[in-house]
Amino acid sequence: MTPYINADLHCHSIVSDGTLTPEVLAQRAKANGVELWALTDHDEIGGQDRAIEAARLAGLRYLTGAEISVTFAGTTVHIVGLGMDHTHPALVNGLRATRGGREMRARAMSDDLARVGIPGVYDGALKYVDNPELISRTHFARYLVEAGVCKETNEVFRKYITEGKPGFVPHRWASLRDAVGWITESGGVAIIAHPGRYKLTANEEYALFTEFKTLGGQGVEVMTGAHGQADYVKYADYCQEFDLAASRGSDFHSPEESHTDLGKLPFLPGSVTPVWELLESRIH
Repeated sequence: MTPYINADLHCHSIVSDGTLTPEVLAQRAKANGVELWALTDHDEIGGQDRAIEAARLAGLRYLTGAEISVTFAGTTVHIVGLGMDHTHPALVNGLRATRGGREMRARAMSDDLARVGIPGVYDGALKYVDNPELISRTHFARYLVEAGVCKETNEVFRKYITEGKPGFVPHRWASLRDAVGWITESGGVAIIAHPGRYKLTANEEYALFTEFKTLGGQGVEVMTGAHGQADYVKYADYCQEFDLAASRGSDFHSPEESHTDLGKLPFLPGSVTPVWELLESRIH
């Protein structure tokens, strides 16, 4: 398969922190010219059966997916899995365990915000959550915009819920070994999501890629909504250096909030191996 296909292998539905259903996402992807699609909800595969059926009805080729939160060098890093058996016990049980700490973290965030004069944020954020196990900072941000505390969700993150701000509470996620293991044990391919977004030093980033490759990781997102032109070039070069396949995904969450719509990224460069070449037998 050519790298020049409109694949979008990273997006989110109401099952995690997106605002659209899997069915509406499939229709939007099809309307935007997407040829190969994956739904990759955070730490959750509960929308996969719906997405498989929605893709079939829309005439879209489909890969199962999930985005797993990992703690690496004190930073939250995301690993996308594609093409997994989403019923595999290792994956199902692992994701259930990593979801478990979200509610406690969310309540602690709410308590911190109350101490700076913003009460009731946990209950307010729940209005935006389809799955309470997956309450996240994004749900907090949507409520704080609704409440008039900030004008847009990006402002909430800047002022309140990133490291060093009054509503930030760190959470210990899965290890890199765990995430890559759950994905590969269930027949999928592990991919480092939007690496240009992390605040890692050059040495830490090199360590991330080295350990990821050693553990059996096989890909990296080159084209993604969080990357600019310099990132496209840098991570295409990393594909060569670390012998990794390249992935492409918008990281779409919402028509109102996302910078990049489904299917609207540049094509992968011809110098890389597209990740879908490793996954042809897994495409629905």
